[in-house]
Amino acid sequence: MPQLKIPTPLRPYAGGHAVVDVKGQRIAEILQDLTQQHPGLKQHLFSENGDLRPFVNLFVNDEDIRYLSGVDTPIEESDQLRIIPSIAGGLTTPAPSGIEEVSLRKVDHGALKTNQMVIITLSILAFILNQPLLALLVGLMMAMGTIFGVPGFGFLYRRLLRPLNLVQADILDDNPEPHRFAQGFGALVTLGGGFALLLGAAALGWGLVWLVVALAALNLFAGFCVGCAVYYWLVRLQVPGFVKPPPPDTLPGMRPGR
Repeated sequence: MPQLKIPTPLRPYAGGHAVVDVKGQRIAEILQDLTQQHPGLKQHLFSENGDLRPFVNLFVNDEDIRYLSGVDTPIEESDQLRIIPSIAGGLTTPAPSGIEEVSLRKVDHGALKTNQMVIITLSILAFILNQPLLALLVGLMMAMGTIFGVPGFGFLYRRLLRPLNLVQADILDDNPEPHRFAQGFGALVTLGGGFALLLGAAALGWGLVWLVVALAALNLFAGFCVGCAVYYWLVRLQVPGFVKPPPPDTLPGMRPGR
């Protein structure tokens, strides 16, 4: 029977237990069994519409279920399950109007790095082979990942590279929203480059593709996400929809420390 580790702030609602034996073959079934055993947990784990609250991070072994199959993630008897609340450094003083207080989630930068490496590799390959359709495919995968809130090529990380131990998880306290924004911007630029290539504007098209390659390389090798920095700049300008402040003691756009 799998066991689920309960974080200290939620233990009073779980009968004081640090670990709870749970039943189920999927995360959804595990959570249903958990809240049946300890009904007081339900309001802290789920919103009124029944969705898992955004500040609740549920991990299977070392992977956030957001980078797996969400609540449909299958569970084995040997899996280690844990809930990690996404409050980093405690509650802060109230933030300016329109900006949230510091409340971080667990982000697997191993998945982000894999995504960047695949984007760089396929984009360069598209240039070498002079294949605009490959550039369009890269942009499309990035766009789909942005829509679903995951790295566009994250499936390679989850299904191939992680199981073979070719890439290690790199889980940090961070905001996923700036990375999603950065990927969406990259998707628009790459798609624009692909369509420009199809229309015969080779210089413009490949220029846009190489811009995304350069930005992805800066993120991958230097740890600086330009799109994330733009997101945090828009937060400071209090643009609607941009509300997440950067992690504490981190230059906006830089990869957070451990």
